[in-house]
Amino acid sequence: MLKIAYSDVYAHDLPEGHRFPMVKYNLLVEQLLYEGTITKDNLFEPKPVDEKYILDTHDEDYWYRLSNILLEKGEVRRLGFPLTEDLVYREKVINQGTIDCAKYAMEYGVSLNIAGGTHHSFTNKGEGFCLLNDIGMAANYMLNYEKLERILVIDLDVHQGNGTAEIFQNESRVFTFSMHGAKNYPMQKENSDWDIGLPDGIEDEAYLQILSDALPKLFDKVKPQLVFYQSGVDVIYSDKLGRLGLSLNGCKERDRLVFKYCLINLVPVCVSMGGGYSQQLAHIIEAHSNTFRLADQLFF
Repeated sequence: MLKIAYSDVYAHDLPEGHRFPMVKYNLLVEQLLYEGTITKDNLFEPKPVDEKYILDTHDEDYWYRLSNILLEKGEVRRLGFPLTEDLVYREKVINQGTIDCAKYAMEYGVSLNIAGGTHHSFTNKGEGFCLLNDIGMAANYMLNYEKLERILVIDLDVHQGNGTAEIFQNESRVFTFSMHGAKNYPMQKENSDWDIGLPDGIEDEAYLQILSDALPKLFDKVKPQLVFYQSGVDVIYSDKLGRLGLSLNGCKERDRLVFKYCLINLVPVCVSMGGGYSQQLAHIIEAHSNTFRLADQLFF
């Protein structure tokens, strides 16, 4: 059964000027329900993550200052959001959602979080709309409590997964792969286990060929027991922060390739949504919806 993490707090109400990144979450659920891709039975509401799992990934000092709204002005500015208790609570729910999805993926083959993909959060800081790293936290949970030994992170957001790379820089059991815009944010990249920087404006054929070449090498090298897939849709041509040139269909075929290799290799996959900032909201919803449609079509 397809299990999808979703909570009303995902669409946390922010002050004017900060709402756009959040509005897609409720709309995405409404679209998937309306078209019949999912029913309410597919949805589950995660609880806030326990502090001990946060501290498996994030520094105690950072978490103390974040949770008590004590970050300095410069730190808050890097987040991109006004820092509030509600926002921290939202992050805790999202992170538990990805942990739950990882466990459901092990049972059903695939599971998706409507939010998440907060790959710019480091052990000791947040930035770029990311306060806590849900993939980092869920991967550590699976290592520490489910006793997995080989995890692969496939990050296809247009922005490098710099926080995830930093978190696992000394962890051989987690292999981080990031394929992103070479000249896009963050300007100072971290070192993933494998980074592929893409030129501005790259279109479907070239992008999909690079990914098609990379995926079999990743699975052969890592032999993962679980894949975390960051499926940001800010790679599409209309994204105001993306600068790449993928069509909606190209983005869909990207997802199909990732799912295909997971299925061929019998590896469960946990999906986090990541970024999407197109000027046309319909493009964001359609691109994200395709990820869910494919997961349902290919795995069930």
